[in-house]
Amino acid sequence: MHSPKSMDTQDIQMENQQPLWSAQQTQDASERRYQLLYEATPAMLHSIDAQGRLVHVSDVWLKTLGYARDEVVGRLVVDFLTPASRAYATETVIPQLFRTGQCQGIEYQAVRKDGTLIDIVVSSVIQHDSSDLHLHSLTVMEDVTERKRVQRELSAQHERLRVTLHSIGDGVITTDAQGRVEYLNPIAERLTGWTNAAARGRPSETIFRIVRDVTRLPVRSPVRVSLSEDRSVGLADHTILISRDCQEYYIEGSAGQIRNAAGETLGVVLVVRDVSGQRRLNDEMKYRATHDALTGLLNRDEFERRLQLALAAAHGGEAEYALMYVDLDRFNLVNDAAGHAAGDQVLKQVAGMVSRLVRKGDACARLGGDEFGLILEHCSIEAAQGIAQVICQGIDAVRFQHGNQRFHIGASIGLVPVDARWPTTASILQAADSACYAAKAAGRNRVHTYFAADEMIEAHRKDMQWVRRLEQALDKGQFALHWQQITALGDDTGGLHGEILLRLVDNDGAMIPPGAFLPSAERFHMASRIDRWVVRELFEWMAEHRAALLHVDTIAINLSGQSIGDRDFHRYVTELIETIAFDRQKLCFEITETAAITNLNDAIGFFESMRKFGVRFALDDFGSGVSSFGYLKSLPVDYLKIDGQFIRDLANDRVDQATVRCIRDVAKITGKKTIAEFVETEAVETLLREMDIDYAQGFLRHRPAPLARIFDALPGS
Repeated sequence: MHSPKSMDTQDIQMENQQPLWSAQQTQDASERRYQLLYEATPAMLHSIDAQGRLVHVSDVWLKTLGYARDEVVGRLVVDFLTPASRAYATETVIPQLFRTGQCQGIEYQAVRKDGTLIDIVVSSVIQHDSSDLHLHSLTVMEDVTERKRVQRELSAQHERLRVTLHSIGDGVITTDAQGRVEYLNPIAERLTGWTNAAARGRPSETIFRIVRDVTRLPVRSPVRVSLSEDRSVGLADHTILISRDCQEYYIEGSAGQIRNAAGETLGVVLVVRDVSGQRRLNDEMKYRATHDALTGLLNRDEFERRLQLALAAAHGGEAEYALMYVDLDRFNLVNDAAGHAAGDQVLKQVAGMVSRLVRKGDACARLGGDEFGLILEHCSIEAAQGIAQVICQGIDAVRFQHGNQRFHIGASIGLVPVDARWPTTASILQAADSACYAAKAAGRNRVHTYFAADEMIEAHRKDMQWVRRLEQALDKGQFALHWQQITALGDDTGGLHGEILLRLVDNDGAMIPPGAFLPSAERFHMASRIDRWVVRELFEWMAEHRAALLHVDTIAINLSGQSIGDRDFHRYVTELIETIAFDRQKLCFEITETAAITNLNDAIGFFESMRKFGVRFALDDFGSGVSSFGYLKSLPVDYLKIDGQFIRDLANDRVDQATVRCIRDVAKITGKKTIAEFVETEAVETLLREMDIDYAQGFLRHRPAPLARIFDALPGS
C-alpha cells in the first residue's frame, strides 16, 4: 500500500501533467485541422522547410503533377523542376525567399510524373514562430501552361505579321478610327518619306499626300473617305504620291476599314503600290506603239488615226485642216552609196528639221521609207502652201554629211485640203500621194497642191507606170530570184536555211527591189500573179537541181496577203506540188502577220493543205501587229520571224529587248523556232544568241545574192 504521503505526491504530479497534455492535444488537433484544410484547398499549395524540403502539399498540387502524397513529402521541392528552373531556384530564388521573406511571380517549368512539362508561376511567403525562427514557407503555384501556349502563338502570329508587313512589296499604312497614323511598314516609310515613329499619331493626309498627275489638284484622303462613307476606297488612275522630301511616285491601291468581331470600326488599313516603273514602261510602250522607232515622229497607224479625226471634224465644219505628203528626192542614192546606216541618219535629220518648221499642234509622221506626212490643224490651204514651201526649201538647202561624203537630197510635197469631199482617209491619202507624184513629175523638189482637176490623172499615174512595167516583166520573164542566208545561232546540225528574194530586172540590167513595185502590184491586184511566177520558177529550179541541194534544209518564199486569201492560188500551188518532182520538205512559205490575220480562215486552210506535203510555214514581221499573240494558237506555223523594228537597235533599247524575250518565250511555249530579221551588227547577234533566239538573218552574215550562189554556201557560214 502506498503511504498517504506518497499518494499525495503522485496525485500532485498527475494534476500538474494534465494541463500539459491537454495543450499538446489541442496543438496536435490544430495541426491536423490545418493540414486537412491545406490539403483540401482548391489551389496548388506547398510548404517547404529551411532545407527546401516539402512539408505540405495540396491535393490539387498532387493531381496536377500526378504524384501521391507519400511520394513527395520530404523531398526537395527543386526535384520537380526542369534542370534550368532547378538551377534558378537553388541559386537565386530560394536564398532570396529565406532572406527577404517573400517572392512573387517567379516563372518555372515543372516536370510531371509522366515526364511532361508544365509552365508555373510561384509566389511564396515565410511563416515564423514566436521566437522569429523560420518554420516553413507557404507557396501558391499557378499552372500557366495554356496561357503561355496562347502567348507563344500570339507572339508567333505577331512576328509573322511583322515579318510579312516588312517583307511585302506594297506599302501598308494603318490608322485609328480618327484617321491618325498608327503604323507604316518599311515600303510605306520609303514612299512617304516618314519614319514609322515620326508618323505615328499624325493625320493620315499629312503623311499620305496625293495629287492628280496632270492637274496637280489634291486628292481627298482615301482614309477620310473610307471612314466618312463607311466603305472601301480605291485610288483613281494617274494618282501621284508626294513624299516628305518631295519625291513623286505614281501609285495605285485601296483603303478599307478594320473592324473587330462586333463590327465596330477600329481604324483603316491603306495599301499602296509604287507603279512608277510600270507607268514609265506603259508610257514607253504606248509611245512605241504610236511613234516611229527611227525618227521619233508619229508612225503611220497613229497618223491615220489623227487624220480620221481631222476628216471627221472637217465633215462637221468644225475646223480647217491641210494634209501634206512629203517624199524625199534622191534618197536612194544615200542608201546605195553609203549604206542604210547613213540613210537612217539622213531620215533622222530630216525628221528633226520638219518638226522644227511646223507648229506645235501639227501632227508629223514618218509613213514609211523616205515618206513623211503632216496634218496642219486650223490651217487654210494658202497658209499650208507657205509652210510646205519652207519645208521644201529647208531640206533642199541642207547638205547631209556622212564621213567624207556629202549628199544633196530634196523633197517633193503633195498638199491636199482636208474637207468634206473625201469620204475616207484612204481616199485623201491617195490624193496626197498623187499630188506628191505630180511634184516629182514636174521636176522634183517642189510643192504641188491638189485640185479636183488632177483627180483622174494623178491618182493613177504612178501606179499605172508600175502596172505596165510589171505586165511586161511577167510576159518576158524579167524577174530574177535572189536569196539570203538565215544563220543558226545555236547548235543547229541541220542544213542550210535561206529566203528567196524577188528582183525586177530593169531595162538597163539594174535590179529593182520589191519595195519599189510591190505596193503598186498589191493596189492593182497583181501580187498573186507575181507569187505564181515565183512559186513555179522556184519549184522547177529545185527539181532541176535536186541533187545539188542536199546541203539545204529550208528554202522560204514570201507570199502576199492576196495570195493567202485567193483559193485559186491555193489550188494552183497544190497542183504544182503534185506534178513537179522536188523535195517538198525543204519548202517554207513566209506570210506576214497582217496577211495571216486578215485572211485567218483562208490562211489556216492553206496551212493545213500544205502540211500534208511536209511544207513548213513562217510568220513574217511578227510583233508588228496588234494581235500577234492572240492568233498564235490558231496559226500552225513553224517559225516566228521577229520584225526588224525590234532588232535594229536591240543592243541599246531595253523595250526592244523585253519585246524580243517575250516573243521568244511565247515561241518556246508553242513549240516554234524564232528568226531575227535585220541583224546588222555583232553586238545584236551576240545578244540574240544570249536570248536563245534560234536564227538570225541580215547583212551582218549575208547580203542577198543570185539564187545560183546557194550552191557555194555552207550551213553556218
